[in-house]
Amino acid sequence: MCGIVAYVGDKKAYPILIKGLQRLEYRGYDSAGVALMTSGTHTYKCLGKVKDLQDHADGNILDGSIGIGHTRWATHGEPNDINAHPHTSMNGKFTLVHNGIIENYAHLKKELINRGYAFQSETDTEVLVNLIENIYLEKKVDAEIAVRLALSKVIGAYGLVISCTDEKGKLIAARKGSPLVIGVGDQEYYLASDASPIVEYTDQVIYMNDEDVAILTKDDLVLKNIQNDSQKPKIQKVELSIEDIDKGDYDHFMLKEIYEQPNSISDTFRGRISIDKTNIFLGGIIDVMPKLTQAKRIIIVACGTSWHAGMVGEYLFEEYARIPVEVEYASEFRYRNPVINSDDVLIAISQSGETADTLAAIKMAKEQGATIIGICNVVGSSIPRETHAGVYTHAGPEIGVASTKAFSSQVTVLTMMAFMLGRKRGLLYDELYKELIHELTLVPEKIQTILKSADYIKGIAELYKDATNSLYLGRGYLFPVALEGALKLKEISYIHAEGYPAAEMKHGPIALIDENMPVFVLATKDKSYEKIVSNIQEVKARNGKVIAVVTKGDETIKKMADHVIEVPDSHEAIAPLLTVVPLQIISYYIAVMRGCDVDQPRNLAKSVTVE
Repeated sequence: MCGIVAYVGDKKAYPILIKGLQRLEYRGYDSAGVALMTSGTHTYKCLGKVKDLQDHADGNILDGSIGIGHTRWATHGEPNDINAHPHTSMNGKFTLVHNGIIENYAHLKKELINRGYAFQSETDTEVLVNLIENIYLEKKVDAEIAVRLALSKVIGAYGLVISCTDEKGKLIAARKGSPLVIGVGDQEYYLASDASPIVEYTDQVIYMNDEDVAILTKDDLVLKNIQNDSQKPKIQKVELSIEDIDKGDYDHFMLKEIYEQPNSISDTFRGRISIDKTNIFLGGIIDVMPKLTQAKRIIIVACGTSWHAGMVGEYLFEEYARIPVEVEYASEFRYRNPVINSDDVLIAISQSGETADTLAAIKMAKEQGATIIGICNVVGSSIPRETHAGVYTHAGPEIGVASTKAFSSQVTVLTMMAFMLGRKRGLLYDELYKELIHELTLVPEKIQTILKSADYIKGIAELYKDATNSLYLGRGYLFPVALEGALKLKEISYIHAEGYPAAEMKHGPIALIDENMPVFVLATKDKSYEKIVSNIQEVKARNGKVIAVVTKGDETIKKMADHVIEVPDSHEAIAPLLTVVPLQIISYYIAVMRGCDVDQPRNLAKSVTVE
């Protein structure tokens, strides 16, 4: 969940590390640190932001052409200077940065204490760096062997970069369950948790696999696994530019990404919808289409916003493909004892492609014979490598912690899958199939229209920025959008918000409604329209404040709601892609007006790579 960056080469390492950590700030963190290897190892770390780290290090020795850096999101031990990374072993031989969790750290720590080791921090990472040193000193082996032997004793997940004072000019990296990318330069190598700190220097990368160990000097890269088997590095070109990870003229990444949705949705269906808009082709799942068309059940696993996208997928698959669908929180699914059959298809959704619980759910379902399809955004991430087939969303880098364009791109992929599957199963006749495809291609233009209302929506945000609670209501396809709208408000403005199926309001939440309660109602024209009108009347009868998202030209709800936000008319299957946009905008402006850190909300991380 935190960020790693490292460098070995001829350049000065410190500026590369600092800039890299700044590129990784979006992942979420509470402390930061660097270690620079010159005549000795110079470590600087502190609670706070990367800027605080720069202030802390200023005036100290910042030389050296090899170094490691880290932003920490606390798991073991509270956020403070001592628990910040990098960590150094008791005798000073090894310095290490670590993402992940060492589950058996308490047992290992007890053994090390019995061997005379003392600990300064509360972290599992300090246990690991001391374990490596203990093996190194006792067995009199080189650093690489000590690392591999130590990792064979570890239970858990890790992305590691390690230096040893006795082996100057060398870094050792290892990965299991936590991503690491190697950037290949000219007599230099870069390491990072993702490609964003690397693209400024090289577009040639190696995505490390689980149990890979890399030994790097400025002139050489050796890749092997923990068992000491040689691995052939697979160098790939990363499709990412500096412009992709820059805010440009926007105040926040989140706002930029909201406005990027017309393009990101277009990029998601570009090349997958025929030029004449009569057919859908998803090449990434062509090999599993027989399994998919004959599936007895589809299981969708995801977390957070991706879970909400999966819920939209449930409505779409059941409506158009007539296959039963279950949408599961990956974190619950993997710890139940779910019944999984060989004729089930599991669809895993993750923006980052690294979500720990989703990855674990995939592996469990694979072991039981299910066919696995992945939907994710990051090329080269773990989920595409674990699945039998998949579809990239092509949303582009999403830096804001609160997901916006990733959600709409995921829903776009699920929409295309449902339409294509319904057609292949003989359930969608030609005219409806073509109509639905045409409706989907109009979404980018319709979102552009919605974005022109941003100032009007900002005015509504001003009225409700001081609310302490809010409700979001929707029916059918729009119920998952209500959940997503509530999540966005919670994530970035810290206002308590809950999403409900509108009909469930009478089963409890209606007790909360009074003149201080804003109620966001998704009320576009569809088969539930008359019912949602009744729900709005029930809220108004209790003096609730209604902010309704309606189809353009709606006069009925306009007369009863306190505020209406219009979206262009569309087929009800397409409505989630339009109605979510005003909710993103209103959450953004409320958070800004409350002085919240929109792109890096407190306690949150972009990619949840630990359990």
